[in-house]
Amino acid sequence: MQIQDIFAAYKDDMQQVEKHLDKYLTSEVKLIPEVCHHLIDSGGKRVRPLLLLITSRLCGFTGEQRFTVGAVLEFIHTASLLHDDVIDQATMRRGKTSANNIWGNATTVLVGDFLYTKAFRVMAETGNIPLVKLISGIVNAMSEGEVFQLMKCGDVNITEEEYLTIINKKTAVLLSAACTAGAILGSATQDKIDALSQFGSKIGMAFQITDDTLDYMAKEQEFGKSIGKDLEEGKLTLPLIFALKNATNAEKDKARELIADKGKNERTIPVIADLIQKYKGIDYSLQCAAKYIRDAQALLKI
Repeated sequence: MQIQDIFAAYKDDMQQVEKHLDKYLTSEVKLIPEVCHHLIDSGGKRVRPLLLLITSRLCGFTGEQRFTVGAVLEFIHTASLLHDDVIDQATMRRGKTSANNIWGNATTVLVGDFLYTKAFRVMAETGNIPLVKLISGIVNAMSEGEVFQLMKCGDVNITEEEYLTIINKKTAVLLSAACTAGAILGSATQDKIDALSQFGSKIGMAFQITDDTLDYMAKEQEFGKSIGKDLEEGKLTLPLIFALKNATNAEKDKARELIADKGKNERTIPVIADLIQKYKGIDYSLQCAAKYIRDAQALLKI
């Protein structure tokens, strides 16, 4: 079964999530929905709401609240992307001009804040305290992940463990929350809640490692952002971290020099790509992602 088949199976439910997105995405300040829709309507796959719909059905819940929570998850994801693009000084997102490049940093940050607070307000109105605690907790973790990534920006001594901490907090926690929320809505046992939470986390880790690896592999028109963009932003991801771990001191010094230039040197990407290839950083990263997938599959047997 392909991902398209899964989306097709949940087509009607996903349409309900879209209706709830439109329902809550209102403001007297007309610029706010305009900025929000620029990103929300730009082709995102809605993976987080989909995971919620799947896990809630798995746990026997088919009520309307799943559509509300699905919209909340998408708001949080969108807010994080808006803030990310400001931090990274991005010019493109999903193949389109980024919001910050159209409306400026101040507007983009404030609209991201609007989405976060809208998400919290909608969750509070549900009266579901466990879900409110879950959602507020993951937003806190995502903020920690963003700050930690800023601390490690350009650090050639970043460890694999530190990298995994960053992607767990920035990416995996929200996918984990989507699966956890579905289990909570379905009043699942604690064992099942824990298993689905870990399932979402491992799927999220696999996704982000793969996404980071594609930054050194894919063609720009297929990927929706510049190839080597992470490196230009000073972000060291797993393929390069693994290569540097095995590189000679001379190679590390050269890499440090090039990374400090943040892509200004036209030789940066080719030299770093050669280093990654030499030490099989891409192979190692894809193996790590595959391990997370296998671990996630095993959790479904619980």
